[in-house]
Amino acid sequence: MVKLLSSLPKTIHTSLAISILLFLGLFFNNEGFDLDRLFFSWLFRYIHVVVGIMWIGLLWYFNFVQIPNMSKIPDEQKPAIGKVIAPAALFYFRWAALATILSGLILGWLNGYLHESMTLGIGAGGGRNTAIGIGMWLGIIMAFNVWFVIWPNQKRALGIVECDADIKAKSAKTAMIFSRTNTLLSLPMLMTMVAAQNLY
Repeated sequence: MVKLLSSLPKTIHTSLAISILLFLGLFFNNEGFDLDRLFFSWLFRYIHVVVGIMWIGLLWYFNFVQIPNMSKIPDEQKPAIGKVIAPAALFYFRWAALATILSGLILGWLNGYLHESMTLGIGAGGGRNTAIGIGMWLGIIMAFNVWFVIWPNQKRALGIVECDADIKAKSAKTAMIFSRTNTLLSLPMLMTMVAAQNLY
């Protein structure tokens, strides 16, 4: 067991295998599932939740752990964060953001509420469509920030893209402010999405 858990790929593959076994157990216990809209809605909701956890989990890691503690790290140890940990975290962060948005849009389309939600329920009775629509738009704004503000500025701040010291410092500040903006938007985004699923 220690050997399995000492390897991230083995851990993830085992987790996926257990998930598939559980799914098959549910499948056969339920006398099967039709590969219909309901099935694919479930599948994309599962994907949406998994990649959403990765995205928001990393957002909160940056804002609750990394950024507040950078000043406590000795200067000679900071390159370990800037050259190794942050680029790896940003890779998963930005791709999880994109996967969350795409899977969410597919989910809205499969369930027939994409247009009504994107128009915030205007002319469609409001309620659930308004709630999920607000969550979707907040998520899109946050993903835009990740790809078009945070990531380009982090590339300069981390030295992935060469620039002078003043631009590097300004880029680090900009990336931090927009990361905090996304943190500010994260709870309202999650609240409206959960509300849409449970209060209507």
